[in-house]
Amino acid sequence: MKNITVIGAGTMGNGIAHVFAHNGYQVQLFDINKSALDNALSTISKNMDRQIEKEKLSQAEKDSALGRLHAGTNLEHAVKEANIIVEAATENKSLKFQIFKELDDLAPKNCILATNTSSISITEIAAQTSRPEKVIGMHFMNPVPIMKLVEIIRGYSTSDEVCDQIIKVSTSLGKVPVACNDYPGFVANRILIPMINEAIISLHEGVAGVEEIDAIMKLGMAHPMGPLQLADFIGLDVCLSILNVLYNGLGNPKYAPCPLLVNMVHAGKLGVKSKEGFYDYSNGVKEAPISSQFK
Repeated sequence: MKNITVIGAGTMGNGIAHVFAHNGYQVQLFDINKSALDNALSTISKNMDRQIEKEKLSQAEKDSALGRLHAGTNLEHAVKEANIIVEAATENKSLKFQIFKELDDLAPKNCILATNTSSISITEIAAQTSRPEKVIGMHFMNPVPIMKLVEIIRGYSTSDEVCDQIIKVSTSLGKVPVACNDYPGFVANRILIPMINEAIISLHEGVAGVEEIDAIMKLGMAHPMGPLQLADFIGLDVCLSILNVLYNGLGNPKYAPCPLLVNMVHAGKLGVKSKEGFYDYSNGVKEAPISSQFK
């Protein structure tokens, strides 16, 4: 189980590749976009430099880890020797379905196919393959090199053997794997995202302002980050996508996304990634909200 392929070189993909390479695995990082791969390798190198500064990694360990990390745009080459593939593409159901169909055709038959999805049904993803017993959710938290949790999600057909193997692999990364079953949002986002949505509703209804809501939750509940800042960090489009999965999957109106969130996503105000959300990030750091009025 030492050959790992990571599909997608975005924020989650490069973090996952980082922790596997750091912990002795041979890693193939795949993306269709060469510039995304270049950015990912640069990000991984910078993050390892931060670990060196904090004395959590030596220069020799960094060099060794980067030597185990290979990037490319040829999917067939990237998966041909994989023991485990971790898909970390955009949180889009049709895209993930297509990727898993391709992985099923190209990957070795004994290869485990894992997905880093934060809300999409593992059972539905597995149904796109001829090996549903080898498909599992491996939901890392962001930022991957720092956060300890890996939410392990068993699909309807996931075998005990595969679940045990992924738990062992996660532990070998210095993570804490916690298993749950395949229902909309799993556990982490079934609880977290409705809390964020309620914070947005509170803002939308004029209960309090952005900074006040975040301050109350940080100081009163000991949260390291307020829910509105966290929404910006996750991406408001991702929050909306997860809420839609919860709402459609469970049919309960309590999961209906706040109209303010819907409007902000339609307006392209997605948080950190677009440099504007509930806060202003146009100067590269979090600054006060651009407007005190969110309509």
